[in-house]
Amino acid sequence: MENIVQKSLHKLMLELQQAAATQPQLMTTEFDPELNSPCYTTHVEAGQPCQWQPVLMTIEQSFANIENALDITLNEQFCKFFTTYWSFNLQVRAEQGDCELLQVCSEDDFARLQENLIGHLLMKQRLKQPPTLFFGLTDEDDFILSVDNASGEVVVEQVGKIPQRCLAPDLASFLDGLTPPVLVC
Repeated sequence: MENIVQKSLHKLMLELQQAAATQPQLMTTEFDPELNSPCYTTHVEAGQPCQWQPVLMTIEQSFANIENALDITLNEQFCKFFTTYWSFNLQVRAEQGDCELLQVCSEDDFARLQENLIGHLLMKQRLKQPPTLFFGLTDEDDFILSVDNASGEVVVEQVGKIPQRCLAPDLASFLDGLTPPVLVC
């Protein structure tokens, strides 16, 4: 059953695909044959620009290993965000400015995300801060977009600090407020 975050993500993906018709660089990345991503629509020489498309995941992915290892329950909306599509990162525009939504483009990439998330959660524990779950980058150095694990709010946090600013009450609301950026060639 599709949940609200997945609906918002589907809508955003459709908008980005439509925008890519006039701004193909929105869905262009350097080809890396090592990634083994289902997103590539063409295969070119390594390092060359390559078009891609998001692909719905058909095999269920899970964060259960992190939850079991760290004895934590991860916010469901965060989990749905990363287990709906295989996709390269998404360039988008929020009310506050341009940002990049992290995505996973292959099973190896999903494993890398989990390793990075474990490191982030362990840092939060060490600093005695409430857990946050990062999902995006801002155009400001050292500031990331995260989901507050307890409340589900989308927050901006400076790496290593407690979030100071809430951007949306939940991830679906945040996604619904995003638009494709206007890229300069």
